[in-house]
Amino acid sequence: MDKNKLAKREIRRGRLRKRIRAKIKGTADRPRLHVFKSNVYVYTQVIDDQTHQVLATASTQEKDFKDKSRSGKNKEACNLLGEILAGRLKERRIESVVFDRGIYPYHGRVKALAEAMRKEGIRF
Repeated sequence: MDKNKLAKREIRRGRLRKRIRAKIKGTADRPRLHVFKSNVYVYTQVIDDQTHQVLATASTQEKDFKDKSRSGKNKEACNLLGEILAGRLKERRIESVVFDRGIYPYHGRVKALAEAMRKEGIRF
């Protein structure tokens, strides 16, 4: 792939991130749930943007996740990841979050993660 094409893609992604983050802020009452997905794994963080603290994390690389699922890159894996993260949020008594999908469209794995968390009782 052409280096110029890769540079343009990174610039575009940076603009998208900046535009989305300008609109979405996490607070102590409603922290921000950030999603990052690679080709193989999915990572999530719940962040309080006022104090710059990460309150909870979950990823498809964790031992808890790998004990329950073989693959980490399909919709079923994201459903399980959503259930695990929702359980961790309930332990910390967090009922509501702001969903930050990042640069990814709301379909497929990102949608499966969000719907699994809603099913567990976390409000967006």
